[in-house]
Amino acid sequence: MQFDIKAVNGELTEALSHKIDFKTKPIGALGILEKTALKIGQIQQTLSPEIKKPAIVVVAGDHGVTEEGISPYPQEVTFQMVMNFLQGGAAINVFARQHDITLKIADAGVNYDFNGIEGLENVKVRETGTANFAKEMAMSVEECEQALANGSRLVEEAHQRGSNIVGFGEMGIGNTTAAAALLSVYGDHDPSLTVGKGTGLDKAGVQNKAKVIANAIELHGKPATGIETLATYGGLEIATIAGGMLKAAELGMIILVDGFIITSALMAAHSINPNVLDYCVFCHKSNEQGHRLMLEYFKAEPLLDLELRLGEGTGAALALPLVKSAVNFLNEMASFEDAGVSNK
Repeated sequence: MQFDIKAVNGELTEALSHKIDFKTKPIGALGILEKTALKIGQIQQTLSPEIKKPAIVVVAGDHGVTEEGISPYPQEVTFQMVMNFLQGGAAINVFARQHDITLKIADAGVNYDFNGIEGLENVKVRETGTANFAKEMAMSVEECEQALANGSRLVEEAHQRGSNIVGFGEMGIGNTTAAAALLSVYGDHDPSLTVGKGTGLDKAGVQNKAKVIANAIELHGKPATGIETLATYGGLEIATIAGGMLKAAELGMIILVDGFIITSALMAAHSINPNVLDYCVFCHKSNEQGHRLMLEYFKAEPLLDLELRLGEGTGAALALPLVKSAVNFLNEMASFEDAGVSNK
């Protein structure tokens, strides 16, 4: 798939930096908020950026690699949590309501027949989820491209509803294993460094997860392209989110990057078109071990470190008020000249 993503134009950088530096504060005193304001101004190519109709798309999918005993939770938890999202009872529902975020729930490949239930976007690519990547490719390249296209469409719809900022969440038992595998391959790391507890594995469980990934890499190797890597080791929800990110960047939207799983989707999107990174605001540092390596890979400074490892897009929802604060201080805070305050 092709996405026409323009690198963010740096023409306004000097003017934005001047506006930020001459607010009534010491230079740099608002820390990462200043860098966030600069980035959003660059994305929107304006000295007066706006946040319009924030949206979060939560995508669910099941993973065949659960056959390898890599999760303490059974696969049916995926569809049960999707039902919880639809009923408004999950953490992401609470935070989305609190911060006035439009929430969209999508099924990319949950091993369950939702039978057209109201409120669920059906973008199913495989009825039972991915295949077991310990034995075969998680999905075909064609299926991966379909998932990318589905994510693109979901974001385009949000944009048509007036949103200029979008975050992503996920649900899928086994998806920390897929994310760790993607990190291992894209980032060229040993799986022992990329795996973590996921939904609560003990030490032996974490070691088993690393071994499953290492064996899979020995089986498949490093595919020739980013899409082939995503198809080999990824998840349908991860591929759908990667497509959503690429479309968001193409449309000039701000992308709120959540934790470990979502950043693995960004690694996939980045392998397809590196310019996607120009549109990303990193929301938090996950407590999942491999996320630190992902943040280092992108040289990212996240807004929050709350020891989160829940997923669902919760970190993106929690960071949104800080993103709004970055925009608001840029637009509303007085300059030294405006306030008649002496500047050094």
